[in-house]
Amino acid sequence: MSPADRSAGRLFGDGPLSRAAALVHTLLTVEAMLLVAAAPGLLLLPGLGRTPADLPLAALCLLPLGPALAAAVYALHHRGRDLTDLHPARDYWRGWRLNARPALRIWAPMTGWLTVIALSLSHFTVTGLPGWWAVLLAVLGLGGLLWGAHALVLVSLFDFRTADICRLAAYFLFRHGRSTLGAASLTVLAAGLALTVTEALPALLAPLLLLSLLHAGRPVITETEERFTV
Repeated sequence: MSPADRSAGRLFGDGPLSRAAALVHTLLTVEAMLLVAAAPGLLLLPGLGRTPADLPLAALCLLPLGPALAAAVYALHHRGRDLTDLHPARDYWRGWRLNARPALRIWAPMTGWLTVIALSLSHFTVTGLPGWWAVLLAVLGLGGLLWGAHALVLVSLFDFRTADICRLAAYFLFRHGRSTLGAASLTVLAAGLALTVTEALPALLAPLLLLSLLHAGRPVITETEERFTV
C-alpha cells in the first residue's frame, strides 16, 4: 500500500479528533442506557428520607443499579477498535442480558452487608460499645466496597461461578494493591461528589468512573485472562 493509500485510509475514524468523538459518543450512550436500566430504583430514591430507617428501602431501590453497572463495564470494555463501527447501545444491552443475574447475585448480598453496617453505625451511640468497634465497622464497610469493585469487573467480563467470583475478588483485593487503591480513590471521589454536590452526580459521571475503574483494574483483568481462563 502506497503512502497515499495509507493516508486516505486514515481520513475517517483514525485521527485523534475521531477517537475523541467516538469516546464521547460511547460514554453518552452508555450513560443513557445505564440510567434507563437503573431507573426503576433510582426514580424512587428522591422520595425517601435521609433517616436511618429508610436505609433498607434505599438498598432495595439500588438493586437494579448492580446489573446496570455490570452492563456498562461490559460495554466500555468491549467498545470497538474500529471507530467507524460503533454500537455502544447494542454492546450495553448484550452485557445486560449476559450479566444481569450473575451481577445481582453479587450486588444484592454486598448491598445488604453495607446496609447492615450503615445501620449499625447510625445507631452506634446507643450500643454502648467502645469506639474502636465503629472504626472496625467502617473498615469492614470500605473493604466490602473495594471487594465489590473487583467483583463487579470480574462478573462483567468473565463467565465464572458466583463462588469463584467471590474468591477471586478477595484474592485480588491484596494481590494487586494498585488496582485496589485505584478503586478506593474512585470510591472516595464518588462519595465526596454525592455529599458535597448532589447524590445524582456520581450517577451522571458513572461511565467516566467505570472507565477509570477498568483502567485501574487492568492488572486484575490480565491476570484473570492468563491464569484462570482456558
